[in-house]
Amino acid sequence: MKQQENTNNLETLPKGLHILAKPIGPKCNLDCQYCFYLEKEAMFQGSENFKMPDKVLEAYTKKYIRTNPSPEVEFVWQGGEPTLMGLDFFKKVIKFQMPYIGEKKILNSLQTNGTLLNDDWCKFLAQHGFLVGLSLDGPENIHNKYRKNKKGEGSFADTLRALKLLQKHNVEHIIMACVAKEHTKHPLEIYNFFKEQGVKTIQFSPVVEREADENNKKFGLSLASPSSKNVKITDWSVNPKEYGNFLIKIVDEWIQKDFGNIFIMNFEWALHNYIGNPSPVCTFAKSCGRALAMEYNGDIFSCDHSVFPDYKLGNILKDNPHNLADKNQENGFGINKTKNISTHCQKCDILELCNGGCPNHRFEKDNLNYLCQGYKKFFKHIEPYLLKISKELQVGRINGNK
Repeated sequence: MKQQENTNNLETLPKGLHILAKPIGPKCNLDCQYCFYLEKEAMFQGSENFKMPDKVLEAYTKKYIRTNPSPEVEFVWQGGEPTLMGLDFFKKVIKFQMPYIGEKKILNSLQTNGTLLNDDWCKFLAQHGFLVGLSLDGPENIHNKYRKNKKGEGSFADTLRALKLLQKHNVEHIIMACVAKEHTKHPLEIYNFFKEQGVKTIQFSPVVEREADENNKKFGLSLASPSSKNVKITDWSVNPKEYGNFLIKIVDEWIQKDFGNIFIMNFEWALHNYIGNPSPVCTFAKSCGRALAMEYNGDIFSCDHSVFPDYKLGNILKDNPHNLADKNQENGFGINKTKNISTHCQKCDILELCNGGCPNHRFEKDNLNYLCQGYKKFFKHIEPYLLKISKELQVGRINGNK
């Protein structure tokens, strides 16, 4: 691979701050089989309703904006299912943000299963410029494989209704499709379904979870923490090679028919790295540790996938979140992504595209990422596309057509 100039090293990494907030913690109205978060209720025993108190929301709003060195501050609301908080909570979010609008550009994103959205919700989201990440895995038979409600019924109909409401009200949105084991058998069926529904932006996220070790089980958890040595994956976790093939099938179809009209975020991320820009996502960045997760009670953890007791950094009510991000890196959480990279990765010719992937998935021998074979297959396959597009970007010829 042709090496692209990139001056972004550990010494010059941006000191920005990103906090993903969970206003209702792990509470959800669905019971998705592959969800890594529902069981986190066990960590907060004694909680009555998991709803974020006003004092936490107020402290979070002020400190997140005031301590963030970036001129643009994005509030990401996730869960569980954040819409369980009700529309009045999000009206309060806007109210608390209003005094700071002159200081920073403030953005809001909502990640949701969509089942509780209605016209009132969508009017509000459109009015206040929310970006909505809608969890939809594909057509009904595929989506309902893992995404069911508490009664064991598929959630497809309600989620598809939400997509149509978002489109009706012109709410900016992105489809967030999880890719679990069974999904990899149907790449074009999934992609063409999204295309038929008028979807313009899609993100495919691999599902990889390991079974809990004895230490995790002490907290009532069935899934492993990042520090766990257990390498046994769950039945629904994606196979690395099949995940690579899945992405290749979709990108080939997209390049031939839809380039410039539909955006596949997995390709966009690779392009950013290829031309030497900082990665838009921590998964493929050289280092991580400045994208924190905050629970409903203000507890702050190292990242969204590290909400475990040994990864708690502090609490928004008493701590400076920027200092907690610094602490996170000083403790090695982010820097170790580079220091502990596999020797296999060090010699790999596509290292600058994946940077070893997420540390949470580095549980193979020699810290090799579980998804390595899939990543390598995908990145090597799209390299000619990346080269062609990067050259066209340089001369300003990209015009939305292949």
